[in-house]
Amino acid sequence: MFGKRPLFGSFIEPACRYCRHARESTDGRMILCIQQGVVAPYYACRRFQYDPLLRVPSRQPQLPAYHHSDFTL
Repeated sequence: MFGKRPLFGSFIEPACRYCRHARESTDGRMILCIQQGVVAPYYACRRFQYDPLLRVPSRQPQLPAYHHSDFTL
């Protein structure tokens, strides 16, 4: 019941962008894989191993600006 929950949900879509064996190239558009060489970011081979530290979180939405009159009765 109170077991360990996986990061970012129970199913991670395999992609070399999040793989333990891959690193981002200097131009940022391709992935350098130890196993496959240069591949696209959303390519995934059978040796895919998820690394949560490679995941970049999405930006939080901006909070609306409130005025003090919004909180008066």
